[in-house]
Amino acid sequence: MAKDSKAPKGQGSKGQNPKEKGSKGQAPKGQAAKGSKRSATRAEAAAPVEHTGVGLPVPPPRLRQYYLETVRPRLAEQFGLANMHQLPTLQKIVINVGLGEALKQPKLLDNVSEELAIITGQRPVRKKARKSIANFGLREGQEIGVAVTLRGARMWEFLDRLITVAIPRIRDFRGLNTRSFDGRGNYSMGIKEQMIFPEISYDQIEQIHGMDITLVTSTNRDDHGIALLRELGMPFRGEERPKGMAAA
Repeated sequence: MAKDSKAPKGQGSKGQNPKEKGSKGQAPKGQAAKGSKRSATRAEAAAPVEHTGVGLPVPPPRLRQYYLETVRPRLAEQFGLANMHQLPTLQKIVINVGLGEALKQPKLLDNVSEELAIITGQRPVRKKARKSIANFGLREGQEIGVAVTLRGARMWEFLDRLITVAIPRIRDFRGLNTRSFDGRGNYSMGIKEQMIFPEISYDQIEQIHGMDITLVTSTNRDDHGIALLRELGMPFRGEERPKGMAAA
């Protein structure tokens, strides 16, 4: 006697429920609608939003305007300089990040370069080793750091953000040391963490690193350099003066 080849009642020829036939791989209508709404919301959020100042001329840096209108007359009166070209001014700002770990983890240098570009608004230049050092495992030509040189409007904008926003966020800040002048009117300072800049998100960084910032002025005297930076708003510590600067 042959076995009955008919499938049980309520099932298809392949053992599938007829209600589920044709629905394989397809989401229910409610879930599909929710998914489409989410994708539309994400697309709207990712769409570029036009800035309110589109088409308007770029305003000049406010710190540069403050220098021209306020700082220069004060310096001329303080040092008795009649020629405006003799007054000290800011020429450039150099930001340098050295990363010895890049010898073993080259990807870290890419992350540091991206962070420095976000902070300064300018693409950094990668620095290579000038000579080989066997004790450090360093070979000539290896990339070990990045640097940025700012001039013009970007220089003034960066200094403005550094003075008003970044430096006050330094932990246990008690003022900048005035003995960091090089004897020719240029000032250098070190920062231990890039987190003081609000452009950097703590959740997106892979490693905390510092940087060296050098402010290059047009004068070759430390007293002129400190007077310029102090008038621009640099928060120097107490009454300390650079070496060789006479007391007022």
